[in-house]
Amino acid sequence: MSRELGRDHLRGLERRHDLLSARAAALVRDHAAARRGLLEARRFLDLAPLAAGTLEDLATALFGEILDQVEANLTHAIREILGQDRVVTSQREVKGNRLQVYFQIFNQGREEQVEDIYAGQGGSVCNILSVGLRLIALSQLDPARHRPFLVLDEQDCWLKPSLVPRFMKLIAEIAERLGLQVLVISHHPLDLFAVSAGRVYALEPSREHGALVKTLK
Repeated sequence: MSRELGRDHLRGLERRHDLLSARAAALVRDHAAARRGLLEARRFLDLAPLAAGTLEDLATALFGEILDQVEANLTHAIREILGQDRVVTSQREVKGNRLQVYFQIFNQGREEQVEDIYAGQGGSVCNILSVGLRLIALSQLDPARHRPFLVLDEQDCWLKPSLVPRFMKLIAEIAERLGLQVLVISHHPLDLFAVSAGRVYALEPSREHGALVKTLK
């Protein structure tokens, strides 16, 4: 009887040994797979700085030509409207895998005379640049999916009345060249728009109808 119990005990130990051996083999395989994954992750992390630098170079190369054109067009707009020698430049950098662009304006092209875009010329510079950027952005959209239409609500509010005709002339020229339709809302005298605008409407208060629309051109 004790001999039979000994054999059963031995068989139990053998089964346990087999189970532990199988488990050990599975753990070895899991460890090897985890080690391979760790090595791949390390190789990826080693490549990350190189990839980021490559993406930055690629973004700069792809958008560099476009931004050069934007700088030239905005500089032309500033000079045409304000009649002053100013140069618009852009600073470009990649943050969070996104290209960020910062615009600066130099008085007479000299860096020591950097002008605040937001406050320059009493806000006129900011208004001119924002209109230029909108026109450029709109021209890049797919015409099959987007209507080439832009509304400018009092975008000339910080301009001197004497500069409004130049402003409107440039907008009209760009809009015609790009095939855009532009609606301009302004509180400046309507005669300032007579030359460049295709249509001129005036809103007048009315006790009965609230407001009347008069076609002046």
